[in-house]
Amino acid sequence: MTENITSIAKFNFWNGNVIDLGYERKEYLEKVHRFSGNKLIKVLVGQRRTGKSYLLRQILRQLIQSGVPQQNTFYINKEFVEFDFLTDYKALALLVDNYKAELKPLGKVYLFIDEIQTIEGWERLVDSYSQDFVDSYEIFISGSNSQMLSGELATLLSGRYVSFQIYPFSFPEFCQFKHIEQSKSSYLDYIQTGALPELFHLPEPETKRHYVSAIKDTVLLRDIIQRYSIKDAKLLEDIFVYLVNNASNLLSVSNIVNYFKSKNRKTNYETVANYIQYIENTFLIHRAERYNIKGKEVISGTCKFYINDLAFKNYLYSGFGYGIGYLLENAVYLQLRQAEYEVFVGAIRKGEINFVAKKADQVLYFQVAYLLNDEQIIEREYGAFNSITDNYEKFVISLDDIAFPSNAGIKHIQAWRLEEIL
Repeated sequence: MTENITSIAKFNFWNGNVIDLGYERKEYLEKVHRFSGNKLIKVLVGQRRTGKSYLLRQILRQLIQSGVPQQNTFYINKEFVEFDFLTDYKALALLVDNYKAELKPLGKVYLFIDEIQTIEGWERLVDSYSQDFVDSYEIFISGSNSQMLSGELATLLSGRYVSFQIYPFSFPEFCQFKHIEQSKSSYLDYIQTGALPELFHLPEPETKRHYVSAIKDTVLLRDIIQRYSIKDAKLLEDIFVYLVNNASNLLSVSNIVNYFKSKNRKTNYETVANYIQYIENTFLIHRAERYNIKGKEVISGTCKFYINDLAFKNYLYSGFGYGIGYLLENAVYLQLRQAEYEVFVGAIRKGEINFVAKKADQVLYFQVAYLLNDEQIIEREYGAFNSITDNYEKFVISLDDIAFPSNAGIKHIQAWRLEEIL
């Protein structure tokens, strides 16, 4: 074998290698499988450490189990030092040629490239290989930046790729992994810890805190500071902290600029807006725009931000005031996103609806409350829907021990049962 092929053979399934596959994420496997067997480029995107690498290997193993020869699969992970020599697409093309010369695969080659955005010009190779009419390839790639499929690349690959956003463990996955029932108790455990897969292998809160902090530092440094040549790294981190501690609150860039100016921090609208966008690009946070329910349009200006994983709040910034109700709202937002809904904050004449969830022709409205434990709270949460005149389904979600009957057509659902209606 060539030197490079020898050094990376251990990451592949060749010659019966046993590879660590982690927890099997069946829903994602089924989604990707539905788009397999064609020239579409399969793209997995999401925050670092949400399990994209394990999922790629699970997809690869699934192909081998379906009859694909081991030597027809090639897995590359740019996070391992053994692949440091892959700096650009030319080096990648040479490596693929060396693999084919050594393994001599017959027929279609299944190419898996993890964290591909670190390879300069990678899109040229992917575009070329996906359209190759001499040699047949099926390509699976992953990346930790939402902008990897934007701009010119989106135009270049238009109609030739399908993307899948990978999140930390959902509540059902959390329970399956821990072999516990879905209940109020397990749900409270879920929202007061975190759902990054590796957390469940760590023994104690302090170790978990260090792990979550390391992820945050890695994303900010490698995916933002180095990528965008950030001049004020401290401001970037402070903006992230601010967004974490104000998740579920209506915010605007102007609000955030004024906050930092009140702390005698020199900044401006453009810098803050850019830094927020960079943080969003790495999937650390998500933006929920306001949506005018009556006018059926998105409202610019204020919006809400939600954390991609509550571990950032629970392990890093738990000292800031942040009640169970806010954790619950964030968790519901993530579950709606995991179920592939577009999620907005609903704007009505006298207030807001927590979430407007849209998927194809389906629209669902949600109010989220910690507990419906007095008449005033019940009136507030159910009454929020009074000005909505359409007939789309409406729900109030809470952590109450009992499920309440429908109220004027508005259904109540306990938070740990939310998957039953999605």
